[in-house]
Amino acid sequence: MDVELTVNGRRRHVDADPCRLLVRTLREDLGLTGTNVGCLTGDCGACTVEIDGQTAKSCSVLTGSAAGSEITTLEGVAGPDGELDAVQRIFWEEFAFQCGYCLPGMILVTEELLRREGEITDADITLALNGNLCRCTGYMPILRAVRRCVDEARAGAGSAGVTEHQEPA
Repeated sequence: MDVELTVNGRRRHVDADPCRLLVRTLREDLGLTGTNVGCLTGDCGACTVEIDGQTAKSCSVLTGSAAGSEITTLEGVAGPDGELDAVQRIFWEEFAFQCGYCLPGMILVTEELLRREGEITDADITLALNGNLCRCTGYMPILRAVRRCVDEARAGAGSAGVTEHQEPA
């Protein structure tokens, strides 16, 4: 069945079973392998994408239910020439990943978090990252990177929403 998806700003037609998992359609039909397959139960976050501006675990979304939606994968976060966006750059500079398997969830959740209005505390960051597993870093570099993303985004926007940085316990 022909399913129309808008992925990373590009309209795509895919001959796919509408009951197929979106993660499979993205990876196998569209070649977007930045969306990883981890648990296939919605627990690890490796398959995270944005659907209409909200993060979702693509292993828990049927392709047919995503038809007509705007989908952003990890590949869609970088600039048009492949340059890293601010979140990706900060994760790189903070050594916030080792193997990179968790990056789709960590990056896209951070992008979503930065669109929030008002103050973003360390507790908000921890809550936002809940459900995104990393088996390599012990989370401290990731938490540090997200805090820096928030602080730099708020400083660049002239927002009063920046809080004192405190190392998570």
